[in-house]
Amino acid sequence: MSSDPLTPAEPNEPLRPALSRTARRRNQVIAVTALVAVWVLLWGTLSWANIIGGLVVAAVLLAVFPLPPVTFAGRIHPLPMLRFWLHFLRDLVVASAQVAWLAMRVGHTPQSAIIAARLRVNTDLNLTLTAEALSLLPGSLILEADRRTGTLYIHVLGVTSRDEVERFRQGVLELEARIVEAIGSPEELRRIRENPADQEGVPA
Repeated sequence: MSSDPLTPAEPNEPLRPALSRTARRRNQVIAVTALVAVWVLLWGTLSWANIIGGLVVAAVLLAVFPLPPVTFAGRIHPLPMLRFWLHFLRDLVVASAQVAWLAMRVGHTPQSAIIAARLRVNTDLNLTLTAEALSLLPGSLILEADRRTGTLYIHVLGVTSRDEVERFRQGVLELEARIVEAIGSPEELRRIRENPADQEGVPA
């Protein structure tokens, strides 16, 4: 029996090429870097102790709970990456102020909603990075991620109307676009540009 370089993906999905040793190592480095970054952000302080602690946690997680193979087909684009971080920091400040305002309003019960947002680039990496970025913003929490359809189900605090639901969903797609512009492949960038966040008919 001849060996097939393709490995099965999820049901009803196209087969994905098996990763080479170099690709696996590169993905492990990316995974460790991302886990350390999340660890430092959760502690809120950039220090050698937190970086070393993040490396230990990342090593344990990858050893005990090995991640499925994720192909990184793009490359890092410095200017879009800077733009992503500037937008993210601004969103972090705005979301923190909004949640603080809701907490200080005496006698007011904040309303919330569960919003489904279907991403345009259905890859494990894009799904994970978008979900992580949303989870780090106060007032939003990922409840479920459907890997098959690329849909995120998000609990959002302070939503009172359908217009606010649609604005939040559009904001998720804009966040996805900034991530793809920062690290996406040409094919992923093409999908984003052919389906802008403000265009009617974008999957939701």
